[in-house]
Amino acid sequence: MTWKKFSGEVIHSSILEEVEQAIIRETENGYKLKVCIGTDSQVKGATTDFATVIVLVREHHGGFMYINQDKTTQQMGIKERMLVEVQKSIETAYSICDLLDIYDVDLEVHADINTNPMFKSNKALNEAMGYILSMGFIFKAKPEAFASSTCADKMVH
Repeated sequence: MTWKKFSGEVIHSSILEEVEQAIIRETENGYKLKVCIGTDSQVKGATTDFATVIVLVREHHGGFMYINQDKTTQQMGIKERMLVEVQKSIETAYSICDLLDIYDVDLEVHADINTNPMFKSNKALNEAMGYILSMGFIFKAKPEAFASSTCADKMVH
């Protein structure tokens, strides 16, 4: 899995090392951090682009993110695509949650799913919420899910 900074710079160390160094650096600079993880996707012809982001939010001082992008040609309906997004976010959250516990950093998993039943993505809401909560993570959906609906969204559009 290749992770990049927003600038496009490729991270050559493991994402775990990169996040740990960022936590240490930001904490030493006096910031309280929260990590938000989200995934968004965009269908472009026969290809679906996925972007997963790890957003480190500095309380009252903005934030920065790491991005992983991948593509698939597997055809899937909207509900399946939403649940693949959630799965990618959970895998990422699971890979760094022990580190965040060590440094006492809060973690949220954001799903790009609308809580309004008028939207197609809402079909996946109950499953996504159950999946995320059953893994022990804090769940946010739209409009609070900025990691997926704003940050990751920018990477696939």
